[in-house]
Amino acid sequence: MNIGLTGGIATGKSTVSQMLERRGAALVDADRIAREVVEPGQAPLRQIAERFGQAVLNEDGTLNRRKLGQIVFSDEAERKALEAITHPAIRALMRERMERLEAERPDRLVVVDVPLLFESKLQSLFEQVLVVYVPRSVQLTRLMERDGLAEEEARKRLDAQMDIEDKKRLADYVIDNSAGLAETEEQIERFWRDKVRP
Repeated sequence: MNIGLTGGIATGKSTVSQMLERRGAALVDADRIAREVVEPGQAPLRQIAERFGQAVLNEDGTLNRRKLGQIVFSDEAERKALEAITHPAIRALMRERMERLEAERPDRLVVVDVPLLFESKLQSLFEQVLVVYVPRSVQLTRLMERDGLAEEEARKRLDAQMDIEDKKRLADYVIDNSAGLAETEEQIERFWRDKVRP
């Protein structure tokens, strides 16, 4: 069995995926894969430098995420250009890892953490989609605290994603992560009992 795990930026997807992993799920993390495909020597990094200029690279040849983020989160066309470079490579590696894990242990839940699952129209890859939810006001506060962003920059990043309320409506299962870890843990336990080990 597999599920697509998504939510919005700063909703707590990593927290939820760790809770599922502790219960025995295997995790495929699209964010981790996204970092892998832009490591030095990888084709997408070369394409990013060609498209956005050498200024988005650090002196050691690694990607300067902050600089690239400032470009793509303030201009939708630039963000789409970046996605056109990175998404095909991310999807291919994500699918390969998911299929390998399912083949190794067909009885185990495979959780694929994909931040832009709905935006990228990837629902069909998964048996169910679980959304980690917090209200937008909580997202904004957490994002500003987590990444040290000014409110305007944090809002731009939220605006670049589908609204969390829309994701909640599209979900097969919702985990509300706004009340605290104990409450989230209870919801994960219910999900595990109902869906994974009925």
